[in-house]
Amino acid sequence: MGKVTRKRYSGEFKAKVALEAIKGEQTLAELAAKYAIHHTMIAQWKRQAIEGMAATFSGKAVEPDAAVSGADVEKLHAKIGQLVVERDFLRDGLCSLGLDQRRQMIERDRAGLSIVRQCALLSLNRSGVYHRPAPESPLNLSLMRLIDEQFLETPYYGARQMARHLRRLGHEVGRKRIGRLMGRMGLAPIYQKPRTSVPHPQHPTYPYLLKGLVIDRPNQVWCSDITYIPMRKGFLYLTAIMDWATRKILAWRLSNTLDADFCIQALEEALARHGTPEIFNTDQGSQYTSPRFTSLLKDRNIKISMDGRGRWMDNVFIERLWRSMKYECVYLHAFETGSELRAGLTTWIGHYNARRPHSALAGRTPDEAYHQTGPTILPGLTPAGSSTGPYDKVAA
Repeated sequence: MGKVTRKRYSGEFKAKVALEAIKGEQTLAELAAKYAIHHTMIAQWKRQAIEGMAATFSGKAVEPDAAVSGADVEKLHAKIGQLVVERDFLRDGLCSLGLDQRRQMIERDRAGLSIVRQCALLSLNRSGVYHRPAPESPLNLSLMRLIDEQFLETPYYGARQMARHLRRLGHEVGRKRIGRLMGRMGLAPIYQKPRTSVPHPQHPTYPYLLKGLVIDRPNQVWCSDITYIPMRKGFLYLTAIMDWATRKILAWRLSNTLDADFCIQALEEALARHGTPEIFNTDQGSQYTSPRFTSLLKDRNIKISMDGRGRWMDNVFIERLWRSMKYECVYLHAFETGSELRAGLTTWIGHYNARRPHSALAGRTPDEAYHQTGPTILPGLTPAGSSTGPYDKVAA
């Protein structure tokens, strides 16, 4: 059996694919099928492209190599000894992380450090790194949509109960398959359970600050969350930032990868357009515990609040937003591309903010409550306006 050589891609090809991924018009599954490469490689190129662009415009000049003296050699030897000790310390710490977390740290195109060496440093088996899982099949994508719809109704369903529900609908599926799909979607049943995991040592978490707090004015508390958006061919992720007291959506972003960048972009937009809140509340997801995200809040003296683990009720209003958005917009349209989804969400969110009255806001819209204005009531018309659209109804 001949030696199998890995296929290599040119820099121009990687840049082209990464740019399409950054645009977000297509899902990773669509890009993988278009270019015949695995979706994890596309996600890696996208991340490298974003980091490379930041380095390009940082203005840091490369200093020429200086002459090395004997004293410098002694310092280098001491530094090497120190690095060996630190390497052993870090390797012992990394071994406490899960296999998936360590596999995500592998950089296939890292110059001067082969995959074999990276696997050795991370105590990984090479076979697990080279294995490339197949993209989700059309049947799995349809199951994921059914799971998403049912989970909005019964967020306490675990893999067993969800599998029973799908079997009643005529799908012969098992618990393990449904559990894997729910994990891929980031869904977990809501119930009290033992704390079996610990936060990442680089990502500290923060206490929940909203218990017993009276929230009754705009920009007092903002909240944010991420949800899964099914499409005809694959799926995207959506994050939104909401003003807690008025339910107004301040900013939102779509992404084909579940990283921190699109959450940071949404936060930067909300801060630029609406000022700063007193408290910012999220869950304990890695996107929100990232130092890049929390530093934006700390630099503006914004207090950081995080839900308890598995406590969806701590961020209940944005959870209700996802339910309304999916039933009134996403599930009614089979969006083909990211641009179609973006246009549909722009229309729905614009309607939600400006024209949809809430009973909790005394019949005002989120925009009216946020700007502390009353509805303009014309003769014979509802406070929402002169016509009744598909979303015109009072929401709790």
